[in-house]
Order: sequence, then structure tokens, then C-alpha cells
Amino acid sequence: MGKRLGYEGIAVTAPFSTPYQRYSIETAHWWIARALRGSLRAAGLKPADLDGFSASSFTLFPDTAVGLTQHLGLVPRWLDHIPMGGASGVVALRRAARAVQAGDADFVACVAGDTNHIDSFRNMLSSFSRFAQDASYPYGYGGPNANFALMTDRYMQEFGATRKDFGRICVAQRENALKNPNAVMKKQLTLEQYLSARPIADPIALFDCVMPCAGSECFLVMSVEEATRRNLPFATIGSTIERHNAHAEDPIQLRGGWTLDIDELYEMADCTPDDIDLLQTYDDYPVISMMQMEDLGFCDKGSGPEFVRTRNLTVTGDFPHNTSGGQLSAGQAGAAGGFIGLVEALRQVQGVAGGTQVKDARKALVSGFGMINYDRGVCTSAAILKSGVSA
Repeated sequence: MGKRLGYEGIAVTAPFSTPYQRYSIETAHWWIARALRGSLRAAGLKPADLDGFSASSFTLFPDTAVGLTQHLGLVPRWLDHIPMGGASGVVALRRAARAVQAGDADFVACVAGDTNHIDSFRNMLSSFSRFAQDASYPYGYGGPNANFALMTDRYMQEFGATRKDFGRICVAQRENALKNPNAVMKKQLTLEQYLSARPIADPIALFDCVMPCAGSECFLVMSVEEATRRNLPFATIGSTIERHNAHAEDPIQLRGGWTLDIDELYEMADCTPDDIDLLQTYDDYPVISMMQMEDLGFCDKGSGPEFVRTRNLTVTGDFPHNTSGGQLSAGQAGAAGGFIGLVEALRQVQGVAGGTQVKDARKALVSGFGMINYDRGVCTSAAILKSGVSA
């Protein structure tokens, strides 16, 4: 395998999040337009200035990024549509960066958003994938709760994890979310409340599950020269990876595609796990966050339970994790769930995260996980972001 080029000269800037809502009567187009407008205004750009556009959404049907160009009045010369759920944010970032490096676009907006009507989630599940339609739903089985219940149960049997271990992740994220005015969850969560919550799919209970909601996220990719000229705070890209359908031979998923590319991730960024100031994992359920801590090299496989027992995962702790509250406490706005950790990491290394700001944050690792296709997540991604310097 040849050595990949680095991401020198690329700036990531203008992260924008719309406040999430539990339900919305608006369309996905409306939510995406709001986030796009927010990022453009932050950067002092107009829609006509954009010559690159990348979109991710589950509820955009029957449109794709193509339809959005007409709906939003864009005329890009570079266009991407990324249907990878929780892996979409990092994948959008790395492709947009290559487009700018190659001169295919000067300004790329990467946006994700979804609405949440009363029946949006049910409709999405019923047509999520051919695998699910053929192998799950005819037997009355479907949806992420059941998949992650099996995964969580096997992880607990294999590595000795307890519900209290997963609870430590959820409780810390709720504490972080209380510092984030845009988080959907506004009440403190104690470990006792977590452990006594009503069961959903054994061993998963209420606070293990993300809350579907409506919302959107956006960020811009351009050259460092352009960001500096516009006096924008920005991040640079140390490295990124993506992998699909990894470890298909595993009977049940206890590791992800990150394991195949982890050495390259750190080598390209010229750092180690010890150099990372904060971690943003994709967190639709706490077991997958624990798996990412292992697969991303912060602890050995199977030692995730002990790792969270001995670390403080809050904004002011020794291992800041999902500092905005993550999806478990800030909400899961469909495909925007693949962006929530990324835009928060951008704010962190730019020093503009407000109440959730980690002191002296210079390097952030963001990981994505998506497309639960029948029995496992098929897509994984990760990126290391570093503080940029703006004139």
C-alpha cells in the first residue's frame, strides 16, 4: 500500500450547529439550509462563493445533494453526497480537503441534517437497507436497540464489563451536556438513575439509547491561505482514515475498522494517543464508545471497562470525552450525528467551545461509526484535528 499524501495547507473552519428539536414539521432541506447559512455567515461568504458542496442526510428523500443545489441556489463545480450515517462527517472532511488540495474547489461546505417527524424514524428503519429488509424485518426484528443489545451483551460476557461501566460514560456525557446550551437533555443524570432506568432491550436501558431529533451541522473547508486572509479561526488536519466492511468474518462485532488503519492515523499526524487532548466518539450506545477507546489505541482491547473506571470523562477531567454531551445527551439528529463530534472538536481546538471548552486543547481525535446493516456497523472513520493559527 502506497504512502498517502498529508493534508498540508488545508483549513477547517466556521463550525455551526442548529439547536436540536425533539420533533419538527420542517423538511430536512430546511434544517440543512439553516446550518449552511450559519457557516457561510460565520466565514463572511455568500452562497455564490461556494464552489464545493457535500451533504449527508437520511430524510432528504427523494432528493440527494443534487436536488439541494437547485433548492438552495448553489452552483458548485464539485459535489458529493455521503450516505454513511455516523461516519459521514470525517469522510466528508477528508474528501473536501482533497478537493481543495487538488484545486477542484476553493470553498467546500460540508453539511448534514435531518428532520424528525412523528413517524420519521419508523419509516427510515423500514427501508434502511436490503440486508435489513431481507434478513431482519420479516421476522419482527429490527432497529438499533436490538442490534446493540446483542453487541452489548456479548461485550459484557467477553470482557467483564458491567452496566455501571457503561453508566460512567453516559453520566459524564450528561454532565458535559449541561454546559452545552444546545443539548436536548437538560437534567442531571446520576449513576443511580442510570442503573434503575426502565429496560429497553436487555441489557440496554433507557439512558443507553440515543434520542432521535431534528437538527443540522455544518463546517467549511478551504486553504489555510484563505482562512488566514479572512482572519478566521481554523483547525488543520493531522490525518484521517476511513474503512468499510472491516472484520466481516467476526461472528459479532466487538471491534471496528479503525484497528486496520490506526498506525497510519497516528503516524501521519506525528502524534500518539497520549498527545490527544480530547476524544469525540460516535456514541449512539455507550458500548460503541468503549470499543472506540480500545480500537483507537487509548487502551488495550477488552480493557475499556477498567479504563473508564479510572478516568474522568468530563470537560474538566483527565480524559475529556464527547465534550458537548455527545448524541446520548445532546441528541441524534440523523446523519448530523456523524458531524456533532467533529464540529465540537473544531470548536475545541479553535478555542471557541464556550462552556464546554477543554483547557489548552490543541489536538482532538474524532471517530465515526455508521450504517448498522443487519448485524454490525459497516462504516468507520477517524480524524485528528490540530489548532491552526489565524493572522
